[in-house]
Amino acid sequence: MNIVTIKTRLVHANECTLETLLTESLTDVPERSVVVISSKIVALCQNRIVSREAITKAELIKQEADYYTSDGFNKYGFNFTLMHGTLIPSAGIDESNVDNAFVLWPADPQKVANDIQQFLCRVFKRQSIGVIITDSTSLPPMRGGTIGIMLAHSGFVAVKRLAGTKDLFGRKFEVSRSAIGSGLAAAANVVMGEGREQTPIAIISDIPFVTFQASNPSPEELAATYISPDIDLYGPFIQAAPWQKGGGGYTGIIK
Repeated sequence: MNIVTIKTRLVHANECTLETLLTESLTDVPERSVVVISSKIVALCQNRIVSREAITKAELIKQEADYYTSDGFNKYGFNFTLMHGTLIPSAGIDESNVDNAFVLWPADPQKVANDIQQFLCRVFKRQSIGVIITDSTSLPPMRGGTIGIMLAHSGFVAVKRLAGTKDLFGRKFEVSRSAIGSGLAAAANVVMGEGREQTPIAIISDIPFVTFQASNPSPEELAATYISPDIDLYGPFIQAAPWQKGGGGYTGIIK
């Protein structure tokens, strides 16, 4: 597997479309490769920023989240939130690498991934290109640090089913599934970095284990990739949290 990061200009909110940024930043996208795009860049191109003077972060989290945990639940002062079927601290709101503003998550990241996948195939005249919209979050329980996660994907099968296949000793896998898309997001995030690198795009190639597809992910594929707490292994912990219903999306004035 080969991962190449793409350096872009310094991106400010609402100064260009994502399509424009990709066109000026990418000289080529190989056939059967996956383009990984930072969610922050998508959000900036959508002008998804809110002035710090307009609202406090605590209130913004409650308005933006689908659900949030009560104040004081976490000793570090974070609100856990559920957004776009993802458990994430602080509704994904970011304060780094932006001037005096809060950056929200992109609006409808799945539609962005679908649209960009078709755009890249058309521009570079390819049959098979995958797209991942990624962000970083804290690692799974009992691990320190952050890791890249997949918010949305298109153009490839994100979860490979192993059930029915055999292991090295001939035993059949019963329920095993390999999170191909999430693994690619994590690998790309390590190379893209999270500081001053200014490389919010990566191209992953030489990935024969990825199954590409021309169609958008079906509802069934999305449900198997971004699962609900009802069937999640960590579901009992998630469901035990003191959730409160959030606004489901900030409706105030975008900066």
